[in-house]
Amino acid sequence: MLSYQHHYHAGNPADVHKHAVLAWVLAYLTQKDKPLSYIETHAGRGLYDLGDVAALKTGEAAQGVARLEARFAADHPYRQRLNETRAAHGAQAYPGSPLIAAQSLRGIDTLHLAELHPGENAHLRANLAGYPAKIRQQDGFEMAQEICPPMPRRGLLLVDPSYEVKTEYESIPRHLTQIARKWNVGILMLWYPILTSGAHAGMLTHLAAAFPEGLRHEVRFPPVRAGHRMLGSGLFVVNPPYGLREETARLSEVFASRR
Repeated sequence: MLSYQHHYHAGNPADVHKHAVLAWVLAYLTQKDKPLSYIETHAGRGLYDLGDVAALKTGEAAQGVARLEARFAADHPYRQRLNETRAAHGAQAYPGSPLIAAQSLRGIDTLHLAELHPGENAHLRANLAGYPAKIRQQDGFEMAQEICPPMPRRGLLLVDPSYEVKTEYESIPRHLTQIARKWNVGILMLWYPILTSGAHAGMLTHLAAAFPEGLRHEVRFPPVRAGHRMLGSGLFVVNPPYGLREETARLSEVFASRR
């Protein structure tokens, strides 16, 4: 199934959660003068227009980046990536995770992106045309299995599926376990939605058993519109970098704040 289109949901509260952590981790990793690999299994188109018809139809960005951005410090890596994107693409532009990664990485680093949807893949190639990204139209887990362990071995894998295929909740722990065996030093970051159905619960039980030292972080927020089934956003991180627990605690305060 390839029906999911993220431009309806770009900039929503889950994006803010995921992208704020991603930007922070990449900023942390690039402090050292050592190359790294970034791998993303479900890349999407990389750049979104929050003023287009699709985004305005759902209004999800109004409950996400529009409401939460000011709660981040001006020098937070997430705010920096937002500012860079708007400076390059206009005031309504919003960066997806591939663009956040491309903006964060250096010439010594390697960027691997997979996007299976042909239309989204074409957008991704156009939106990242100025960056040295290795883009594949391929199943993202297949790509990760093929290139792991990557060179350089230091780095980060982001898994951000749509979960429109319900069996993903069952297969993801297996995929991550296989990748971790090949790439035991890699930071593996998984995003998942917190839905009214609680569909993620079994997956997290398996992940916690496989990775007892993993970091689980969740934020809750009201449904972005009437009838919406997402109540929050979660991240599970294998090999969390130093300082990430403290950073996610600060992020919890961002989402809890009523100001």
